[in-house]
Amino acid sequence: MPDFPVLIALMIAGAAVYGWWNAARAAAERAIVLGRNACQAAGVIWLDQSVHANGLRLRRRADGRLGLERSFRFEYSEDGMQRHVGKLVLHGEELVYFSGPARAASVVGMH
Repeated sequence: MPDFPVLIALMIAGAAVYGWWNAARAAAERAIVLGRNACQAAGVIWLDQSVHANGLRLRRRADGRLGLERSFRFEYSEDGMQRHVGKLVLHGEELVYFSGPARAASVVGMH
């Protein structure tokens, strides 16, 4: 049976892994909502009904604290034949960059 300090260290590590996983899942869910809404606003087809994480980096927030910036890509089609790639970047839950259907860019905004 592991001694007490090892058990505490394992519990802390488990909590950190769970926190990391939960934050990544929440960011992906937010990216899905933003991608889907942008496609609906632009009147285009949101392909695959998913987003794909493709970047992660540390970046300073406006208040000077470090935070994670996550990049996602999604695909859409204007005519059902050609695929186009959209990209969005979240810093925490805040959308800091969006490229995708042109008509949706003004609707999505940087909030």
